[in-house]
Amino acid sequence: MTEPTIVVLADPEACALAAAERIVEILDVAIDDHAEAHWVTTGGSAPAAIYHHLATSPLREELDWRKVQLWWTDERFVPTDHPLSNAKIANDILLNVAHRSGQSGTGGLGGDVVTGRSSGVLIPSDQVHPIETAVAIGGGHDETWAAHHYAEVIQADGPDTNDDGWPAFDLMLLGLGSDGHILSAFPGSPAFDAPDWVIGVPAPTHIEPHVPRVTLNPALVVAAHELIVVSHGASKAEILQAILKGERDERQLPAQLARRPGATWFVDRAAARLL
Repeated sequence: MTEPTIVVLADPEACALAAAERIVEILDVAIDDHAEAHWVTTGGSAPAAIYHHLATSPLREELDWRKVQLWWTDERFVPTDHPLSNAKIANDILLNVAHRSGQSGTGGLGGDVVTGRSSGVLIPSDQVHPIETAVAIGGGHDETWAAHHYAEVIQADGPDTNDDGWPAFDLMLLGLGSDGHILSAFPGSPAFDAPDWVIGVPAPTHIEPHVPRVTLNPALVVAAHELIVVSHGASKAEILQAILKGERDERQLPAQLARRPGATWFVDRAAARLL
């Protein structure tokens, strides 16, 4: 089986910049090909530095963000403004300045009214698709309800499906959990056998935070046209070795779903020391 592209860089900042540049390249190609780009972003600590690069010059001006549809791989079952929310990171860094300036949906660049600096990308608000955990919580619903609701949104506004019936997003950005998980598909997850596009996940006990999740089906990682995985730090060296060089066992090491053609892994030297 053909392996992914592995790019080893000096440090986390270099990884973030390279990943941001690659995101712009992939989305631009998708827009040229079919007039819009469906990008699924991630949560955790991985995207913050990437968002900073995308939200400022020069990368911000290198893409027509009005033609991007933004989605999420997974979400913790907390309100959108909660510190644990995956969507909050994008709202605060990638999108929030433009939203605060009152220009959401216009396609222009937002101005920071406090500092006077221009910052943030402006994806039209109806093209930003967070997992609606706040709506679910406010309505007294659980993570399964939120999963079903998100699947309906994908069916209405998402990309075309592939021959196997799975939505085929143009790009999926992934972080790597210390146990080898991606999305909220943990080792041994029943999500691997689920037919649903989006799945409610009970609170994990082996990894923090211990809150329920909503996650895309792992099959959507396989269906995505392009993948970017970012991982750094010496603590990830052993799990990266197992994922990228060890025997394939995707159910126990879900990140091996991204060990495939069309995937680019950006890792720093500390994380790559055993590769």
